[in-house]
Amino acid sequence: MTIAAAPDRSVLIVEDDDRLRARLVAAFRERGYDAREACDHRSAVDAAREDSPEYMLVDLRMPGPSGLDVIRDVKALDASTTVVVLTGYGSIATALEAVKLGAADYLTKPADVDTIVAAFDRADGRPGPSVGSDVDQSVPSLARVEWEHISRVVTDCAGNISKAARLLGIHRRSLQRKLSKYPMPR
Repeated sequence: MTIAAAPDRSVLIVEDDDRLRARLVAAFRERGYDAREACDHRSAVDAAREDSPEYMLVDLRMPGPSGLDVIRDVKALDASTTVVVLTGYGSIATALEAVKLGAADYLTKPADVDTIVAAFDRADGRPGPSVGSDVDQSVPSLARVEWEHISRVVTDCAGNISKAARLLGIHRRSLQRKLSKYPMPR
């Protein structure tokens, strides 16, 4: 692995997982970035207000306001901040919402630092390795879209199957059967 220096490039890592955040910060510092960290919405906005980062890596799911809120609020402070989303809960709906709010790319976990740096470079128009975005550009199947919607509703209901079934307008057992199936391939 070649580690390229990135002089005068600042990055804010917004991740609620302490171990992952520490590894990402260390890896960016090894590459010459001025890497700072935040564990939630408030600390991310405070850090951006204090010294606006050139780049920001944001996890979508965290306690309190989501990564989407972080994107919206940091972009309101400085629209030139390049944002890349890194999440373990990838879906087309959240990818579209993140892009509408100003995210330049959307990656799903696990992603290594080289992939993240390549996403920042693509956003800046710099040629880089052809790593490719994790957002599938093809049209997903109807089954995939249905599964992603169901998954998001269940997550928004904190795993409460009965509440999610009511919101979706289906029987609780039907929802359980749908959730027991693996997501359909795109």
